[in-house]
Amino acid sequence: MKILIIGASGSGTTTLGKALSVATNFKHLDVDDYYWKVTNPPFQEKISLAERTKNLTIDFHNHTNVIVSGSLVSWGKAWKTAFDLAIFVTLDKNIRMQRLEQREFERYGDKLVTDLKVKETSEAFLAWAKRYDDSTFTGRSMKIHLDWLALLSCKTLTIDSALSLENNVSTVLRKI
Repeated sequence: MKILIIGASGSGTTTLGKALSVATNFKHLDVDDYYWKVTNPPFQEKISLAERTKNLTIDFHNHTNVIVSGSLVSWGKAWKTAFDLAIFVTLDKNIRMQRLEQREFERYGDKLVTDLKVKETSEAFLAWAKRYDDSTFTGRSMKIHLDWLALLSCKTLTIDSALSLENNVSTVLRKI
């Protein structure tokens, strides 16, 4: 079985993916691990589309049962028919932004004040993430995700991340 988990940054897609991986023993692949080069601090340099697509495709096909968390909207047409189930994770914007701000603080700490590049990158990321619910935003947005999900060949399930992780894992397990 091939499962995709998609949603806004901070909505809990990776958390759900990891929890489902434990519950099912399916391999979990996080799109961020393919999108970003390993840097310190993290999330500073992107990997080319061709390379990340190639690497994810190899890992995806090396496992019979796999859970992919993250957006593949701009990664090519092949992903539209690759999954048996797509899960769309939602969360109230204010809660999501609080989670992201906390995650940025935990990830970068004092560098958010002392390192100009880290501060600028973090502020730009948070501004970008805040626009997810804006239907006129041309970047990664809820509208773009919903439009893309409608094109997939598989069934979709919507999960509210405000509910407990245990509840959401149980809901997905019943679906699969």
